[in-house]
Amino acid sequence: MSKHRMSKKGRYIAWATAGAAVMAGTGIAAQTSMAATTWPAQKTYTGRAFDTCAAPSLSAMKAWHGGLYGAAAVYIGGKNRGCSQPNLTASWVKSVSTVGWKLIPLYVGAQPSCQTGSSPEKLTASTAASLGATDGADAVAKASALGMKAGSPIYLDMESYDITNTACNNAVLTYVRAFDKTLHAKTYRAGYYGFSSSSAKAIATATDKTDLPGNLWYALWDKANTTTTDWPWGATQFTSHSRAHQYMVNSKETRNGYTITVDRDAWDAPVAITG
Repeated sequence: MSKHRMSKKGRYIAWATAGAAVMAGTGIAAQTSMAATTWPAQKTYTGRAFDTCAAPSLSAMKAWHGGLYGAAAVYIGGKNRGCSQPNLTASWVKSVSTVGWKLIPLYVGAQPSCQTGSSPEKLTASTAASLGATDGADAVAKASALGMKAGSPIYLDMESYDITNTACNNAVLTYVRAFDKTLHAKTYRAGYYGFSSSSAKAIATATDKTDLPGNLWYALWDKANTTTTDWPWGATQFTSHSRAHQYMVNSKETRNGYTITVDRDAWDAPVAITG
C-alpha cells in the first residue's frame, strides 16, 4: 500500500528484488476447521475501490461518494500499520456505510525476517504460529470494535519478500495459516494482500492450501482495471468473487474540493458487513 510502510520507490525496489478449493459463493478456503460453522452470507462488491494510508474525513468521504469509486480500504490495525487513524472510529464506519460506501478492512501484521527494510513486528520460524494467532485475534477485535460484524473479511497485508528463501517462505505460510484459523474460529473471512511477484504468489502457488486465505488481493501495477485479464495464476483459482487487484499507486486525485492520494483497485471480492 502506498506510504503505509514504504515509499513508492522503496516498494518498487523490494518488488523487483523479491525473487484450493473454494466453497461456492463463500470465498472461504475449504478446510476441516470450518466444517461445523454456520457462516453469515458474505457481502461482496464489484467495481473500483481505493486504499489510502489514513482514513479520510467524513466530509471527504461524502464528497467523493458517487464518483469513480464505490469502496474504500481502511487500515484497522497491526503493529506495522504506518499511519495513525484519527478518523477511523465506529461512528465513522457507520456514517460512511450509511452514505453508501463499502469498506475493506486491512490489517498490517508481522512481516518476514527476510524482507528488505525494518518493521516493528517481524516473524521467524519459531514465532510465526504464535504471532499469527495473536495478530488474528487482535484483527478480529479491531474489526468488531469498528462495527465490522462476523462474516466480514479481514485482509492481511504481507509486503514483498524473497519467496525463494524456503525457510522464510515456510515461516510466512505458518503465520498466515495461524492468522486465518483464528479469524475463522471467530467467524471472520480471511483475505490477503500481497505482490503478484512474491507475497501473493506464495499463497496462490502453495501446494498445501489448508487454512490459506480464500480471497486474494494482488498488487500488479499495470494500470489495468481488471481482476481477470492480467490474473497471473490458474483461471479456476479464487473465483466466485474472491479477487482484487491493486493496479495503480500514489494517484493524487481531487473530487468536489477534496484531494486524496490513493491507490486504485479493481474489486470483485468480499467487503465488511456493517449494517
